[in-house]
Amino acid sequence: MAGGITDTGELYSPYVGLVYMFNLIVGTGALTMPKAFATAGWLVSLVLLMFLGFMSYMTTTFVVEAMAAANAQLRWKRMEKRKDDEDEDSSSGVSDTDVLLPDGYERAETRPILSVQRRGSPNIFEITERVEMGQMASMFFNKVGVNLFYFCIIIYLYGDLAIYAAAVPVSLMQVTCSATGNHSCSVGDGTKYNDTDKCWGPIRRIDAYRLYLAAFTLLLGPFTFFNVQKTKYLQIMTSLMRWIAFILMIILALIRISRGQAEGHPSMAQLSGIRNLFGVCVYSFMCQHSLPSLITPISKKKHVNKLVLLDYILILAFYSLLSFTAIYCFRNDTLMDMYTLNFTNCEIISAAFIRYFLGLFPVFTISTNFPIIAVTLRNNWKTLFHREGGTYPWVVDRIVFPAITLIPPVLVAFCTHDLESLVGITGAYAGNGIQYLIPAFLAYCSRKDTQLVFGSGTVNKHLSPFRHTFWIVFVLIWGFSCFVFVTANIVLSESKL
Repeated sequence: MAGGITDTGELYSPYVGLVYMFNLIVGTGALTMPKAFATAGWLVSLVLLMFLGFMSYMTTTFVVEAMAAANAQLRWKRMEKRKDDEDEDSSSGVSDTDVLLPDGYERAETRPILSVQRRGSPNIFEITERVEMGQMASMFFNKVGVNLFYFCIIIYLYGDLAIYAAAVPVSLMQVTCSATGNHSCSVGDGTKYNDTDKCWGPIRRIDAYRLYLAAFTLLLGPFTFFNVQKTKYLQIMTSLMRWIAFILMIILALIRISRGQAEGHPSMAQLSGIRNLFGVCVYSFMCQHSLPSLITPISKKKHVNKLVLLDYILILAFYSLLSFTAIYCFRNDTLMDMYTLNFTNCEIISAAFIRYFLGLFPVFTISTNFPIIAVTLRNNWKTLFHREGGTYPWVVDRIVFPAITLIPPVLVAFCTHDLESLVGITGAYAGNGIQYLIPAFLAYCSRKDTQLVFGSGTVNKHLSPFRHTFWIVFVLIWGFSCFVFVTANIVLSESKL
């Protein structure tokens, strides 16, 4: 994430890549989507979900195109370096022009057009090296653009960590507080609890939440100070748990609806809920920042855009099925911010094992992701302030950067556990930049640089299906409009309070 080319890793088939992308996109955001659907209305939610899915697919193809352009430029620069080395070893054939024009862009202007076009053959755009978004930003953006990119990705990762830091203690609080005293099995039955209500004896629910948050921070926070790697087996385990949990929730909701026990009567449209729904949907389609590590190892990339389209259609259908079964199964006022908690009620599920499995599902999956996101954020901080050839003192490298990574999201989680708002704000602001603005600028700048280096007749073999400049302008206008809309909506909502 922090820029630079890393090992591609073991190759896998396009269909395995399709599964990996599905698992990457369908995560924590999906658990908050049913509540967002209920507050915005089913028709508005469905239309917005489809539109944002389409927009996310478009910008995904922009990132794939930029990856191909980055690979081509890196490959071309190595070819230029090899030629320079050969020229230096030769006693003749070194022209003044070659000496005076070491940079690739100027050199391309002096070489024959046919030579440049041969270098711009389709093979040069093959995606074989993993170029992270930070690396692409450094290649295609100016200094201001690079700094804005890192600012955006850092804010998004902070939001991610705050969501994770709040989701685990919330789940633990809801499950354990409901499992004791008079609240046994009462989560998800419509009973509203205040943070000041008792949990265990004199311990209030908010106290229990903060105790769990402290334990979560002490157990997982130290990983921020070290390097951690996500193993294949850990990924398989968390993916399996995710699939079991989501399928269970859909089946249980369908059974309840088929038995005539459904209580939900969702409205068609409620404009007041659009802001949070927008943020949740953006967050739930987020994958652009991880595409380099996902797409690069695919063995055959000829039809990668079609496979990505198929993935988005499947994800759209999955989100719709999960949300519609939820809003018709449960009343709007009983839907929890974390949808899994609706299934910890004894009236919904009599089997205690299933209740606890679904109630604690976010604890297991999120806990495995938290250290990886934290290390990614820490590395982005290091890259942002890094200067060529410089190194950090031990205290700054091992203490300061991990501390500024860990402390802010924990403080946010300490102050609020409103997951719907955390997801909505993270998706609406930082997610908006990563999912819309950055890919659009990457596509525009990479096309411009490709024409400059390889000539206007060269075609990127992974060029986005949305190749007309209109689509880039459309995404940029949409992205900036979303910033204005969400901010205005927040201001107006606050002024009514």
